[in-house]
Amino acid sequence: MEKRDYYDVLGVERGASEADLKKAYRRLAMKFHPDRNSDDPKAEEKFKEATEAYEILTDDEKRAAYDRFGHAGVDPNQGGGFGGQGNFGDIFGDVFGDIFGGGRGGRSGPARGSDLRYNMRLSLEQAVSGDTMEIRVPVLATCSDCGGSGAKAGTSASTCPDCNGAGQVRVSQGFFSLQQTCPRCRGQGKVITDPCRTCNGAGRVERQKTLSVKIPAGVDNGDRIRLSGEGEAGPNGGPSGDLYVQIEVNEHPIFVREGRHLYCEVPISFADAALGGDLEVPTLDGRVSLKIPAETQTGKVFRLRGKGVTQVRAAGVGDLLCKVLVETPVKLTDEQKQLLEQLKQSLGDSDKHSPKGKTWFDGVKDFFETLKS
Repeated sequence: MEKRDYYDVLGVERGASEADLKKAYRRLAMKFHPDRNSDDPKAEEKFKEATEAYEILTDDEKRAAYDRFGHAGVDPNQGGGFGGQGNFGDIFGDVFGDIFGGGRGGRSGPARGSDLRYNMRLSLEQAVSGDTMEIRVPVLATCSDCGGSGAKAGTSASTCPDCNGAGQVRVSQGFFSLQQTCPRCRGQGKVITDPCRTCNGAGRVERQKTLSVKIPAGVDNGDRIRLSGEGEAGPNGGPSGDLYVQIEVNEHPIFVREGRHLYCEVPISFADAALGGDLEVPTLDGRVSLKIPAETQTGKVFRLRGKGVTQVRAAGVGDLLCKVLVETPVKLTDEQKQLLEQLKQSLGDSDKHSPKGKTWFDGVKDFFETLKS
């Protein structure tokens, strides 16, 4: 007998979403389930047909093969495809689990503890050179009296009477009989009859933990340091989570960091810019002498190689880039004003003393002439 098209079986379009497929399969499964149609042998065939179609079309690889080659692309006799009813439990639990609160599986093991985050603020110097910091973190730690079991010392948890230690109970919902997590032991299979007085049966207590964190040289904003097993202890003696230290670097009054390079602005006097000279420039390693050539213009950038930052994930050291800012003298005396006036007159209107000024004024002149024409 030739198989029907899977999309026709479910009554959906070829571009149907997974939610549409699930809705369609749920409707057909409720209609043709054998428990509801014990007197109709064809109902079971239709139920299996819908289940097969649902499994193929909700698997991305199988659906792609089916869309391209049809039933031949998912035929088990040709090396792949639908494998009968092996995964029926997965399909059934996925589709009906949200209705009946069920699902498959047995007793679950101890859960892992939660991960924690700690925001650490560093100065630029600490971030660049590295450091070792001590931090105090509030965590849920394993109770020392009961060892995390939650039971009073000398006692232990007993087998759950509702599920007999399985962690799952079987419930009936209409025509269906499904398993769900035991509400009494919450899937653990054991219950505590005599709880520990220190943790009240939780197996964990809140306390402050002091940790030493090694900060590698070159960390930057947004970097994270992972401390494995230093998060919250897991419930019922489960493994601890991790602690993530989030790095935040404070702004520096002099330097700005961009990757492995540092930037700073260096103010110089009008005289030094015109005549040149030596200038002391701060770096993270101390002061260095920077030679300022004569006729230096404001905004010129000088590069000091190897005075930047070593990055954590990159080789080599960055540079320090110093941007010169020429300061206009203020609060001049009458004598100083006269000297500047004399300098101004000596310079006259010669273009050779202000090359950028001539270029700028020529550009303005051309701009207005263009507007007139």
